[in-house]
Amino acid sequence: MQLVHVDSAKGFEVLASTKRAQAAAMTLAPGRSTGGPNNRHARSDQWLYVISGEGRAILDGEEHELNAGDLLLIEAGEAHEIANTGERPLQTLNIYAPPEY
Repeated sequence: MQLVHVDSAKGFEVLASTKRAQAAAMTLAPGRSTGGPNNRHARSDQWLYVISGEGRAILDGEEHELNAGDLLLIEAGEAHEIANTGERPLQTLNIYAPPEY
């Protein structure tokens, strides 16, 4: 059993891992982005849950709006970029299966 307090104000932080899955928190400041056309997780699916803020996900060149409460699946091998398009921090909880980091 693992119990972790999520403090997503730290940028990107792996919170907990097992052999089968991993949880991480990410915060992007307004105007910031991470990833890009060469950013892929070859063997891990990534579930990205938007805790707060708003942004944009670009998956294999296709744009999708992100808002608080959204859950996005980034499948293994998909190129992806996440950007904060709002005026407040974009905070996400990310689950990787199997672990990526």
